[in-house]
Amino acid sequence: MEFRPVTELTYNQAVSELENILRNMQSDACDIDHLTALTRRATELLGECRRRLTATDEELAKILANVEAATN
Repeated sequence: MEFRPVTELTYNQAVSELENILRNMQSDACDIDHLTALTRRATELLGECRRRLTATDEELAKILANVEAATN
């Protein structure tokens, strides 16, 4: 299975791919020979999504702190 690097995906593309993997894994047609690759890919996608969410949260916290400091 060939996958694009997770860093080349947008957040929405990564989430969409995760949803597709989940549907595939839950279906009766899931190919057991690809299960390991799908699990590995899902783990990579989850890690990248988590990293981006954490970075966004930290950036928003800094912005809000700057706004708070400017208004005081």
